[in-house]
Amino acid sequence: MEKKDFIHFSKIIENITKTQRVSRREALKLLGAASLSAMFGKVPLKAGEEKNSVSKAKARIIIVGAGTGGVMAAARLRQAVPNAEIIVIAPNETHLYQPGQVFIAAGLYTEEEIKKPNSKLLPEGVRWIKDKVCAFDPDADLVETARNGKIKYDFLVVATGLQYNYEGIEGMRAELVGQNGIASVYLNDIEKGTARGGALTWRWFGQLRAAAQKKSEANPLNVIYTQPDTPIKCGGAPQKILYLSNDFLRGNGPGGGSDIHRRIRASFCKSGSKLFGLQNYNRTLVEDVCTMYGNIDNRWNHVLRKIDPQNKIATFEHISYSKGEYDPDLEEYDMVSKKEKVEMEYDFIHVVPPMKAVDIVANSPLGWQKGTAKGWLACDRYTLQHIKYKNVFGVGDILGIPLGKTGGSTRYQAAVVQENLTAAIKGEDLQARFDGYTVCPLKTQYGKIMLAEFNYDGEASSFPFDPSIPRGVWWAFDLYILKPLYWSLMMRGMI
Repeated sequence: MEKKDFIHFSKIIENITKTQRVSRREALKLLGAASLSAMFGKVPLKAGEEKNSVSKAKARIIIVGAGTGGVMAAARLRQAVPNAEIIVIAPNETHLYQPGQVFIAAGLYTEEEIKKPNSKLLPEGVRWIKDKVCAFDPDADLVETARNGKIKYDFLVVATGLQYNYEGIEGMRAELVGQNGIASVYLNDIEKGTARGGALTWRWFGQLRAAAQKKSEANPLNVIYTQPDTPIKCGGAPQKILYLSNDFLRGNGPGGGSDIHRRIRASFCKSGSKLFGLQNYNRTLVEDVCTMYGNIDNRWNHVLRKIDPQNKIATFEHISYSKGEYDPDLEEYDMVSKKEKVEMEYDFIHVVPPMKAVDIVANSPLGWQKGTAKGWLACDRYTLQHIKYKNVFGVGDILGIPLGKTGGSTRYQAAVVQENLTAAIKGEDLQARFDGYTVCPLKTQYGKIMLAEFNYDGEASSFPFDPSIPRGVWWAFDLYILKPLYWSLMMRGMI
C-alpha cells in the first residue's frame, strides 16, 4: 500500500470509530476480516475447501485474454500444474483495475492509478503471445491468431471478457461520450489500455453542478440515467453514478459546496420494476436511499433505444402490463403487454451501453446457439466446463451463466477453473463448484456502501449483520484496501 493510502486508511479508521460507534480495535477487526473475505469471499469448492492440489502432468493450456479472469487463471494454473506449458494470448500491454472507474468518476482516483503493465502481473514461466485471437476451432483443438497463425492446445480457458455495444442504441456511438451532456463511466479500450469513461464522467459531475447552480427547484435540470436490458458487467454501476452524482450535488465529495441536488430531476430508466432483484437490498434502495435523495424518479420498464444528441431527446421502449381475460382453469388473469415509444428531453444523460459476448466467441461453436444466452460462452454454470467441449473452460464476463459478471465473482471462478481443469488433466471427476457468488459494493453516497452479496440461491452475506445497511467500513475497504489487494494478492492467485 502506498504512503498516501496509509494516511487515508488511518483517517478512515478514526471516522469509522465515530460514525459507526465502534472501538478502533473493532474497526480494525472489521477491515481485517474484510481484507480476507469481503468482495473475495471463500471459494465454494467441494466441502467448502480448496484442495490446492498440484499435478505433475504435462499439457499445453492456452488462456485467451489477459484481463482479471485471464491473469488470475494463469497465476492459479501455474501453481497447480507447474509442468504444464501455459500460454496467454492477448494484445493488451496494460491491465486496468476496472472497478476503479467509478471512483475516477467520483473524483477520488485518477486514470493512471488503475493501470499496471501486464508484464508485471503475468506469472514467471507463463508464455505471453501479444496477439489477437481471430477464431476458435474447438473441433480441431486450436485457436487462430492474427499474426501467429494457428496454435494447438490440449486445454483452453476462454477469458475474453465482453464488448460494449453503444451502437445498439440508435444514434449513439462511443465517440459521443463527453459531448452534448452525455457521460458513460464504462467507456474504456482494454486493448489500448485506456479508461476515459471515468474521467469524462467526473467532468460531467462538474458540469452538472455548474448547470444546476443556474436552475431552481421549481425549474430543475432534467438528468437521465439509463440501464440496458442486456447482461452488464458490474450491474450496480448505473445506480452508483445515480447516487454519487446526486450526493456530489448535496455538497459531498471533492470540492464540497452547497446542497443543490433538488435542482435536478433525476430519472433512472431501466427494464424491470425493481432496483435490485433481492427483496432485502431492493427495500433499502427504494425506501431508504431514493427517499433520502427525494428527487429520483424510477422509470420502470424503460429501455433506451434511440438518442438524438443534437436536440437532446432520448427515446425509450416502455413496456406496460394490464389484465386481460380471466382464465377459470388457472384462476388468474392473463397479462397483456403493450410496447410504446416514450420520448424524454434531457439536459444531461448517463448512458450505460448494451453489452454482448465478443464476436469471436459468439460466432464460434463455443457460444450458446439459442435463447437469451445466445452468443455467450456455453459452460456449465457450476463446473465452468464447456457443455460440449470438455477440454474448454471459461472465466469472467464472457460466461453465459445466470450470475457472475463482477470481479469478486471472477475470483471465485478462477479458483474453480484451477481445480476442475487440474482434475480434467488427471482424468478425474470435476469436484469444484461455482455457486454463483456475486458481490456488488453499491455506493449509495460518498462514504457509504451497501455490500450486496448473493449467489444462485439468494442472499449470501459473509458477515453476521444486516448486509442491506450501507456502512462506512465498506467504503473504506473498497476505496483504500481493495485495489492494493487486487494487485498484490488477487492477481497473484493468492486469495
